[in-house]
Amino acid sequence: MGTRGRPRNAHPEPAASLDASRAGRGRAERRRSAQRAKRRRQRSLVREVPLVIVVALVITLLLQTFLVQVFSIPSGSMQNTIAIGDRVAVDKLSPWLGWTPQRGDIVVFNDPSDWLKNDPVPTSGPVLGAVKSTFTFLGLLPSDRDLIKRVIGLPGDTVACCGSDGRITVNGHEIDEPYLYAGNPPSRIPFKVTVPAGELWVMGDHRDISADSRYHMTEPGGGFVPEKDVVGRAVAIVWPVSRWQTLPSGQQSVRQVSSAAPLSPVPAELPIVMGVVAAAPGVRRARRTRRA
Repeated sequence: MGTRGRPRNAHPEPAASLDASRAGRGRAERRRSAQRAKRRRQRSLVREVPLVIVVALVITLLLQTFLVQVFSIPSGSMQNTIAIGDRVAVDKLSPWLGWTPQRGDIVVFNDPSDWLKNDPVPTSGPVLGAVKSTFTFLGLLPSDRDLIKRVIGLPGDTVACCGSDGRITVNGHEIDEPYLYAGNPPSRIPFKVTVPAGELWVMGDHRDISADSRYHMTEPGGGFVPEKDVVGRAVAIVWPVSRWQTLPSGQQSVRQVSSAAPLSPVPAELPIVMGVVAAAPGVRRARRTRRA
């Protein structure tokens, strides 16, 4: 043998076989690389999902705290304007910008003087209580301490029932209330009050079943709602889909009959969609940053 381990007359391995071998090794390496890349993507997705959830919750918290909060409506006191089970978007930004409630505005407010004391509140453990609080904040469950009514009297107004035509009067002028539940009079309870400074007089649209300011006149607070307890103005019904609609501001809701004093102008609220659009670029930038 001239070459150790191989006969003299052995021919070298053909070039085609070498090429095929290299190609096979290349395909195997590409498969392994693809599998490694797939595993990296899966691990990245597992890490990214919790981050996305946290970011979504933070954005929701900011939106609900400073811009818009959704409330679930558990009663029929605002029928037929707002139905039982509707979810209503409430503008929380405008109060930060100096907005104050106007006559005819539908507002959500904190229970001012234990108005809900006779409503049973089911007890729950700490875990269930935390879940319930979260669902309430997100508008999936009704709140145990917030109410929704329509503003009828502003600070300094004298509100009475009823005028010669059976209508509510504000400062001696009858007001037209087209939103009243069919068949309901403006009020079956006669009253006359002067709204103190910093307070509001509120009533439901379904007057016969609404335990509003009229029903709390003899209680501490006199049935008035402090302006500081107002969470914001209800601007739209957002659920169910079949009920999608905006809710008119006070200037559009309460029409005064002839000779009535003019209503104060209502500043326009920032549309809900602007808050969502403003938040969206931040989400997209965060996603691009994570991918970079």
